[in-house]
Amino acid sequence: MPAEATMKAALQSYLNAFNANDLDALTALFADDATVEDPVGSPPNVGKAAVRAFYEGALKNGAKLSLSCPIRGSHGNGAAMAFDVKVGPMTVRVIDVMTFNEAGKIASMKAYFGPSDFSQG
Repeated sequence: MPAEATMKAALQSYLNAFNANDLDALTALFADDATVEDPVGSPPNVGKAAVRAFYEGALKNGAKLSLSCPIRGSHGNGAAMAFDVKVGPMTVRVIDVMTFNEAGKIASMKAYFGPSDFSQG
């Protein structure tokens, strides 16, 4: 199981790569068989090619991410972060929960937000 510091660093790298619009750096954080369910309840994107295609689309909208509080680790193979997604005049409050494989790559990502988590301004 990866160390807590490794998982927290990966989540910070995720934020940095997303905000830099760096698709290669972003998808490099994921395992080959990773899943991304964004938002939770939607069909998951399975495998690195599907994850890459998902983020390619996500990066096109010009969204920027900012932490709402420090990244959280765990005593297991997961970590989470609460952040705001700013897209134009809209803000979405999100919590991402990620699990990691033994190599420290993201094995799964689940994004939690619902209709009431969107606001203008």
